[in-house]
Parts: sequence; structure tokens; C-alpha cells
Amino acid sequence: MLKRDDLPDGVLAVIRRGSVIPAHPLALDSARNFDRRRQRALTRYYIDAGVGGLAVGVHTTQFAIREVGLYEPVLELAVAEANGWTDRPLAMIAGVIGPTRQAVREAETAVGLGYHAGLLSLAAFAGASEDQIIEHCEAVAAVIPLFGFYLQPAVGGIELPASFWRRFAAIDNVLGIKAAPFNRYRTLDVVRGIVEAGAEDRVTLYTGNDDHILLDLLAGFVVPRGDERVCVRIKGGLLGQWCVWTKAAVDLLERVHQAVERGHADADLLSLDSIITSCNAAVFDAANNYRGVIAGCHEILRRQGFLEGIWCLDREEGLSPGQAAEITRVEEAFAEVTDNKFVAANLDRWLT
Repeated sequence: MLKRDDLPDGVLAVIRRGSVIPAHPLALDSARNFDRRRQRALTRYYIDAGVGGLAVGVHTTQFAIREVGLYEPVLELAVAEANGWTDRPLAMIAGVIGPTRQAVREAETAVGLGYHAGLLSLAAFAGASEDQIIEHCEAVAAVIPLFGFYLQPAVGGIELPASFWRRFAAIDNVLGIKAAPFNRYRTLDVVRGIVEAGAEDRVTLYTGNDDHILLDLLAGFVVPRGDERVCVRIKGGLLGQWCVWTKAAVDLLERVHQAVERGHADADLLSLDSIITSCNAAVFDAANNYRGVIAGCHEILRRQGFLEGIWCLDREEGLSPGQAAEITRVEEAFAEVTDNKFVAANLDRWLT
């Protein structure tokens, strides 16, 4: 068992301060085989962009890696490349999915490879009782520190009330929670659960609400507990959105940290909220209920030169009609949230 308190101090500090943790995509060649060279380049890019960690084996990596025998190879390559490319602490987070037997097996694999936490998807528990889901979470937490994951229903998530999050946050080996329901009411349920469990100093909250990134990071959440009011902040982001234009995301989060420290966000920073959401709408294909979300991320990385194409393991998965034009529109209109110059200056080195 890997316990939260056994993690390196540097890793815990990175998580607790709040970091950019991109959801790592999967690089494939035209035959849809794993392209290790381009996968390494992506990992190097994220590290040099200044991320605090990497999430691998998650939705943006494509859950289907498990069906084609790539779960362990993909996780292994990411952690090996991270260890070889930098000596600064990085929080390595592995996606963990499925029923309990599968999730425990994946958690054991991740621990064996050197990962620090598991991002636990509960999509497989649609229709299960709260008691059953908590029992599952406790079983996986017995193997690896957990990041809870409130996944939006549009891509397979299930509704989870504040009572669930209170019980989840009370599990001793829980490290953080990624709130990604794309819904303000449900995000508040997560915060309320953490506060009711008295876990706000132990469980770090990260946003996965790609439609509300900046204000999630800037605005504190006030929740009553008895006679007091507890303010909880979302400290960082564990995001598919941040697997593209990552250097700009790192710079943005640093501006947020500075604004929080001085107790004031200037108008220029606040104006980026709608810009970032507009970019996400194009990349994530919000107009088509997120059907082209993974292909949209791939399209940005293809344009930058990381990927040769936008191929996904699922041959039916691709850009929606008009999505490429929308990506072009926001990329040209909002260059301040892209990092194309940074990538162009370093791409050859990362691909070598």
C-alpha cells in the first residue's frame, strides 16, 4: 500500500499549492499504433512548460488503451520520461477505472511503476448505491492515494451528492478531488462534502470544469459548518484543456496564485475567463455535446507538430463538422492563451 503521508514532500507540496496537471494524450501513428517518439515529445513539452504533474491513463489518454494492451506501456513511458527529463518533483497521477477488481489491479500497476496517486473514475458504478461506491473507493484507497473524480454525465459520469463526497473525503488515503461535473451546483456539492468531513486542510481541490477554469481558480467557495463559515479554494487544475497550449496555462495559474496572495484580481486577468471558455468550446466540441473532445486536442497538437494526425483508437472518433474552423477562429482571435511560439522554438529538441 502506498499512503498519502509516504509521498515525497516535494510532490505533496506541488499538489497542495496547486499546479497545472495536464491529462496526457495518446500519440498514435497512421496505423493507430503507439508512437513512442511523439509520446515522449509530449511528456517533455509538458515538463518544460512548467507543469506540476501529469495525469496518464485518463479520458484524454483514451480509456480504450486498456482494451489494446497499452495501459501499462503508456504509464511506464510517461513516468520513465519524466524521471529522465527533470529532477524537480512531479506529481504522477494514473487513471484508474472499472469495477473494483479492475481498479485495484490498475492501482497496483500504477504503484509498481512509481505513480503517486490514482484518479478514480466511477463511471462503471452507474445505478450502484452510495454504500457500494464508497466500498469500492475504500478498496482502491487501500492500494494508492486517491484523487476523486466528479466526471460530467455527458461523457459517462454519474451524479454524486454532497453526502457521497463527505464520505469520500473522510477516507484517510484521499489526497485530492477533481471537480469536473461542468455544473456549479454539483461543484458546490463536492466542496460541501469536503467541509462537512472536516477535510479541507487534507484534501486538495482541483478543477476539471473546463468551461469555468479561471473563475474556479479565483473564487473561493464559502460553506457553513456549525457556527462557522469555511472558505475553500480550488488550488489547481487537472484538465484535458491544459494538454494543449500548456505553457500559457502555467503562466495563467501563476498569475492566479499571485492575485490570490494579494487579494485582488485585475480586470485584464478576469477578462480571460470568457476567452478561455470560448477556446474550450471549440477544442472540446461543446456544440456537439463533446463528441470531438479528444480529436480537438489532437488537432491542436497536430498543428503544432507534436502529432502527425488526429487518429484515435476508436476509428469513429474524429472532429465534428465545423470544429476545425472553430479551432482556427479562436486560435487566431485569442493568441494570448496559446503557446505556439514556445512550441516552435523547442519542438525539434523534444522530438529528438
